[in-house]
Amino acid sequence: MTVSRVDPPYEADERTMLDAWLDYHRATLAMKCDGLDAAQLRRRAVPPSTLSLLGLVRHMAEVERNWFRRCFAGEDAPPLYYSDRNPDGDFDDVDAADVDDAFRAWNAECDNARRVASDAMTLDDVGARPRHGGVLVSLRWIMVHMVEEYARHNGHADLLRQCIDGAVGE
Repeated sequence: MTVSRVDPPYEADERTMLDAWLDYHRATLAMKCDGLDAAQLRRRAVPPSTLSLLGLVRHMAEVERNWFRRCFAGEDAPPLYYSDRNPDGDFDDVDAADVDDAFRAWNAECDNARRVASDAMTLDDVGARPRHGGVLVSLRWIMVHMVEEYARHNGHADLLRQCIDGAVGE
């Protein structure tokens, strides 16, 4: 599968810019995983860390799910890969994880997030569930946070990919 990534526009309104940057970073993570087999996606390339590309995909499915489904839309959406007893299950439990299921879940959460964001009237709309000590969080905050979350983890993904097969790039 070849992943295509569209550069964000140089000029656009705020919402278009945030949507474009978030999709750019989603595509970047997909590009870092593209062409690798299941063993490579599971590889923990920086011991003793449990971080792997598959773990990042699972983690970002959880992050998308948390901010858009739970926090903003107020849905009852239980975790996919972690629990109170296993808080890092998204990262740690990849050895027997189904790669196709993980990518399907991540893509479904990204699609849902796009729908939730587009249904909001403005970036100033606040989520249905309070976060961080009872504070309601705006869609703007969530979008900026998601760009930051992907940017940080895409840096990890870049290093992981380079350790796996030497591939580099933005």
